[in-house]
Amino acid sequence: MGKSLYLECYSGISGDMTVAALLDLGADQKVLEDVLESIPVQGFEIKVSRVTKSGIDACDFDVILDAEIDGHDHDMEYLHGHDHSHTHGAEEHNHSHTHEAEEHNHSHTHMAEEHNHQYEHSHEAAAKNVAAHGHDHGDEIAAHTHEPHRHHKHRGMNEIRQILADTKMTDSARGIALKIFQILARAEAKAHNVPVEEVHFHEVGAVDSIVDILSVAVCLDNLGITEVIVPVLCEGMGTVRCQHGILPVPVPAVTHIVQQCGLDLRITPVQGELVTPTGAAIVAAVRTSCKLPETFAIEKTGIGAGKRTYECPGILRAMLIHPEESHKPEKAVGISAGNESAANETAEIFNREAAAKIQTGVTESADCADYIYKLETNIDDCSGEVLGFVMEKLFEAGARDVHYTPVYMKKNRPAWLLTVICKEEDVPGMEALIFAETTSIGIRRVRMERTILPRRKRKVMIPFGEVEVKICGSEGAEKCYPEYESLAEICRKTGISYAEAYQMAVDASKNLE
Repeated sequence: MGKSLYLECYSGISGDMTVAALLDLGADQKVLEDVLESIPVQGFEIKVSRVTKSGIDACDFDVILDAEIDGHDHDMEYLHGHDHSHTHGAEEHNHSHTHEAEEHNHSHTHMAEEHNHQYEHSHEAAAKNVAAHGHDHGDEIAAHTHEPHRHHKHRGMNEIRQILADTKMTDSARGIALKIFQILARAEAKAHNVPVEEVHFHEVGAVDSIVDILSVAVCLDNLGITEVIVPVLCEGMGTVRCQHGILPVPVPAVTHIVQQCGLDLRITPVQGELVTPTGAAIVAAVRTSCKLPETFAIEKTGIGAGKRTYECPGILRAMLIHPEESHKPEKAVGISAGNESAANETAEIFNREAAAKIQTGVTESADCADYIYKLETNIDDCSGEVLGFVMEKLFEAGARDVHYTPVYMKKNRPAWLLTVICKEEDVPGMEALIFAETTSIGIRRVRMERTILPRRKRKVMIPFGEVEVKICGSEGAEKCYPEYESLAEICRKTGISYAEAYQMAVDASKNLE
């Protein structure tokens, strides 16, 4: 069964912190190392170790670059007004060279105009810096022994897609990684006012960014995470230095991701960058909810360490959770297999209670009532291709439903009414997307209450394989709805008709307890 992950980003978030937290949570390090060995990229090693941050034991994930492509971190010099030593403290594992192109507590090589520190240092100087950082190439290091690149490559999305295609990883992990890269590319395209495919950015093309993003995707897939809850991203303030000058915190890539994807951002008094573009893109790509259950049990906790020392703990805490007492069956069924009978019992109780409330006309209870937002805008000067593309983008961004209705506007102009149904937390991102992709200059929105039937997701077996189904309705009046993608995949593989497979799944659901 799927698992729910809660990311506590009170000290911000970055790629390396996320990988470390997921490894600490139980992701298989050997699986990760095998995938990284297959990446068609050279010049790096990884190291996984234990460090102490603010007195807390944490996992540390390092991408150690070969001297020819290593870099420096000058942000702390600017932020603090003095030379920031590149040595390790007794308690802090404070690497300052670039392990992620925009990693939290790494050198900030943000795309193009962002933290894009120069890599024109001589090989000799770079090698000295690596030695100064004291990297231990011990048993915990997974080494790539290929010949290193002599120059830091500037890769675009076409090159990134090819790298993902050539890497030996699951399709699920590959999809997660691609989504993260796409979000970063869109933010960069927005910052520089160029098409996404024309973005040839240093930071996402950097070796350390590729490794961090792929590692996050592999670990999430390995843990079986299906729900990710991130209530808020806590960011610092001040400025950071890049190749072309000084940037404000949050940096442009982060602000664009927050705006485009509707993330919640909280500015703290900490002087420095806590949320990196990679960290923001990870959250934007995998977050399914911004609200924690009112009460929940913690199955396991993982702590990932950042590399810099700020006036905050400098850790990312990841927790596998499940609702302690949930009346919503889809939450209960999502608990571990060992608790499946208890989850089914909870679902049955809820079904009986919901049916009684519906029959008596009592629908205002939180168990039956739900709130949703409807966004509307009239469009009379967009092509059909644009409108089709916008629909795809809205669904990718988390819309519950999108549809067009033909209407006549003033002066009898044929037009389309675009309607988007989404959750409250997704409203800013949806509106930003509509404004960016269409000619709309105004959007209407309304908060709507709806009554929903109790539902739960289950899996049933038919002769051709396993099918995901949704069981909706109250006890004694339930209906089964096979999930389209699950059913369509079986039809594609076997050649069976969709209608026949659909009926098989419905019949199989009748045997569910």
